[in-house]
Amino acid sequence: MLRLQNVSLVRDSKFILKNINLTFNEKEVHVIMGPNGAGKSSLAYVIMGLEGYKPTEGRIFLDDRDITEFKVDERAKLGIHLMWQEPVRFRGLTVRQYLTLGGKMKVSQSELEEVLHLVGLSPSLYLNRMVDDLLSGGERKRVELASILLLRPKFAIMDEPDSGIDVLSLGMIKAVAQRIIQQGGSLVMITHREEMVSIANVAHVLCDGRIIESGSPEKVMRYYKIFCDVCDHTNVPAKE
Repeated sequence: MLRLQNVSLVRDSKFILKNINLTFNEKEVHVIMGPNGAGKSSLAYVIMGLEGYKPTEGRIFLDDRDITEFKVDERAKLGIHLMWQEPVRFRGLTVRQYLTLGGKMKVSQSELEEVLHLVGLSPSLYLNRMVDDLLSGGERKRVELASILLLRPKFAIMDEPDSGIDVLSLGMIKAVAQRIIQQGGSLVMITHREEMVSIANVAHVLCDGRIIESGSPEKVMRYYKIFCDVCDHTNVPAKE
């Protein structure tokens, strides 16, 4: 279980996150929705422990262990992994080398082929290609999705995994989510696309740095369509 307790974040004298209380249980998919600038990526960075994103207030717990002061590499060793909205660019590495951490992670040929097929890439065409500017943004995003699967995360945080990928790939992202659950992990997916909510067990709406609605995907989508689609994202009431 991953738990955020009364987490707030202030940067440059501005509140980015305000009193966030969230619990992510094992083998669950959580979707966090909200408009641009709501604080969604900042929430992902706080969970991952990136420099400059230590909570100003509140604590973060993993299985009742306080990890608020843990650094990124320490959280990664505990099974928390972040997939960036914009994949990191690596020059001089093939897709195979990228997926195996330069050969440090022992992965069979069949595993490599399986995860690439799952994200819609042909192993024969991509395993020996370079991970550089010759790959499109969508291709690099798919490669990173494959890398997350091979890491077998306890908690995977995906910051808009659907950006740069055709909307028709919803099924592919759902398959990735299902595989993470099958491996015993949980997924926290950040998005602004309403169709992604169908993947979730639990959904949340983040606006102006606050969680203003949580619950079943159906409940949250009703709320989102009634209130958020027509909202200017100012003066949003706090969730009771």
